[in-house]
Amino acid sequence: MFENLTERLGGVLNRLRGQGRLSEENIKETMREVRMALLEADVALPVVREFTEQVKQKALGEEVMRSLTPGQVMIKIVNDELVRVMGAANERLNLSAQPPAVVLMAGLQGSGKTTSVAKLARWLRETQRKSVMVVSCDVYRPAAIDQLQRLAAEVGAEFFPSNTAQKPLDIATDALAHARKQFKDVLIVDTAGRLHVDEQMMGEIKQLHARIKPVETLFVVDSMTGQDAAVTAKAFNEALQLTGVVLTKTDGDARGGAALSIRQITGKPIKFLGSGEKSDALEPFHPERMASRILGMGDVLSLVEEVHRKVDHGKAEQLAKKLQAGKGFDLYDFREQMEQMAKMGGISSLMDKLPGMGNIPDHVKGQINDREIHRTIAIINSMTAQERRFPAIIKGSRKRRIALGSGTQVQEINKLLKQFAQMQKMMKKMQGGGMAKMMRSLKGRFGSGGMPPGGFPF
Repeated sequence: MFENLTERLGGVLNRLRGQGRLSEENIKETMREVRMALLEADVALPVVREFTEQVKQKALGEEVMRSLTPGQVMIKIVNDELVRVMGAANERLNLSAQPPAVVLMAGLQGSGKTTSVAKLARWLRETQRKSVMVVSCDVYRPAAIDQLQRLAAEVGAEFFPSNTAQKPLDIATDALAHARKQFKDVLIVDTAGRLHVDEQMMGEIKQLHARIKPVETLFVVDSMTGQDAAVTAKAFNEALQLTGVVLTKTDGDARGGAALSIRQITGKPIKFLGSGEKSDALEPFHPERMASRILGMGDVLSLVEEVHRKVDHGKAEQLAKKLQAGKGFDLYDFREQMEQMAKMGGISSLMDKLPGMGNIPDHVKGQINDREIHRTIAIINSMTAQERRFPAIIKGSRKRRIALGSGTQVQEINKLLKQFAQMQKMMKKMQGGGMAKMMRSLKGRFGSGGMPPGGFPF
């Protein structure tokens, strides 16, 4: 997400970094380029106009003109304005109502509502420790109820049964009564996709809303529709009084116009971002972190949270103890590292969270793909237990057998063994007291604060 905008803004702002002073003329020229970058990202025109005007007014102020590093101050102004446009801070779900707190999901057909219901149920269970029940009121789409039942089982949420012969109002009423009896913390209600111009369908969801009185009414919208997402959300908000937006399919959107337009046009916050089909591919929306990603500075906080949530800490601790005891790092351990990476969504999902990724050329990014992880795992799976423990015995005939078993070439076996040797060399430094020495070395390099001298750009 935001790849195109990051590239364009990065080029514009980098030209300002080294300048000793800024003039009114080059500020105006910079803002013309920023305006074009935002329009190409499909940001709504009123948002673009306000954004560029606000940045221009602040940039022409004395703070920038008299600054010793005007380029850096200008970047900070753009960063702050991006945060303001997207909502200043993360807005959490309001679950303080008497249980069960009802969450109503609305949106257009094909926007990813049902998948988002399951993702949200999993997020509530795993991060908020809530007991969750889900119900489908979509009696129009074939197999919608079956889909939610299957997803509910996958994420560990209780499913309240319904069928296409029932009325949505009756389904929701029965589900709410059952959730109360079962002492559920949260009830998530999935609804049928509808257009805001369809009066009959909008009337139905208004009745549903009035009957179950949800504490959260979330509008689920496809980010790839760009600024149209904001326009549609505004129309729904006039009918339903939305409390927030779930932006889906962000992994397929290289522009980001929806994320930058929704708050300004609807007045409603984006509460979650969804990416991909996996049930754990949902993250709370943090405007300040998103601004950092847009400006190519990564999102280390989200990355740390993702690692904490998805990495198997028991296995990580076992590996640390093994290395400290002086035992060797073998291909079993190497495979475990690859599997942990795959569990986190692979390399591609981490790239936009790493600082400086916007400066890496496209042809280099293209060489980094998740297929390499799965290919590595397949190659190691084709080895015998002895070969995984003692990789040095893997010679000519063994390489050919492993390549045949994993559907790869001998050159790829050689490449993997070379990568493993480098990893093994690094791990040897951590054996015994090596890990403590490495930490002392880093502390000496970066100072007691653990950060590079001068800190981060802002």
